[in-house]
Amino acid sequence: MALVQTRNLKFTNPIFGQLVIGPPGSGKTTYCEKVTEFYKELDRKVSVVNLDPANENMKYEAEIDVMQLISVEDAMNHFNLGPNGALMYCMEYLETNFDWLLEQLKKSSSNYFIFDCPGQVELYTHHKSMGNIFEKLEKLGYHLCTVHLIDSHYCSQPTKFISTLLLSLNTMLQMKLPHVNVLSKADLLKQFESKLLFNLDFYTDVLDLQYLIDALDASPGFQKYKKLNAAIVSMVEDYSLVSFQPLDVNRKESLLRLKNLIDKANGYCYGAGEEKNVNALMACAVGAENELSRMSNDVDPYV
Repeated sequence: MALVQTRNLKFTNPIFGQLVIGPPGSGKTTYCEKVTEFYKELDRKVSVVNLDPANENMKYEAEIDVMQLISVEDAMNHFNLGPNGALMYCMEYLETNFDWLLEQLKKSSSNYFIFDCPGQVELYTHHKSMGNIFEKLEKLGYHLCTVHLIDSHYCSQPTKFISTLLLSLNTMLQMKLPHVNVLSKADLLKQFESKLLFNLDFYTDVLDLQYLIDALDASPGFQKYKKLNAAIVSMVEDYSLVSFQPLDVNRKESLLRLKNLIDKANGYCYGAGEEKNVNALMACAVGAENELSRMSNDVDPYV
């Protein structure tokens, strides 16, 4: 079970949202598409907000699009910047023009927003603009949480997994929001199951990391970094914040489990109508899953 930080806030007409972040290729845009469809099946009034000024291949219809304000291409052409520098400029420009974003949100009839954010990790590890933007929204009564997607293939090597832990921890501390870490594309884990040194629970619950130190020390070329490995793992354990929820966006049971975690994180409380829809939707999904299991006799343990 993923660790969820929660925050108790009370407003007369609360508005909720999740900030979907993660490195390029982690599945953010696909997640935004699938989770929006799923929430609409539950009769949740949800809209997608595209905050990626370079996102030209959206699989969803964004009600609010930052590219109407500024795009990476505009910044590159006008200021002779490279892609990363232009993206930084765009986020700083959005922060400066925060009133534009707020006005667009107020125009919407939705009370739940999915923010599709840029993939450059430096925006969430040491750059301040994204954190400042959402801190302003929180002060205005928006109940927000960060949903951090990490490609599950990073579990296949100890070095990749420890970098994932450090990235997640740094992001949690920098963003200062309720936070849910997600191992995306969990259905693909079985393709490299033989490469996993430990069972799935070790990676999702971030269990005794002494085993990870042993694996790191045994990796070719890493023997001379034993003290550094121990120090990094000790820091992750000292904070005791990082854990992960596996996700297969094509399975409604997996989306439901993640939804419940996110609802706890941002304080969303659904009404009787949505609860009824959840029960009906999952009854159909479970029935289909049972039928598939009888046909294939193969239950996916990853999600």
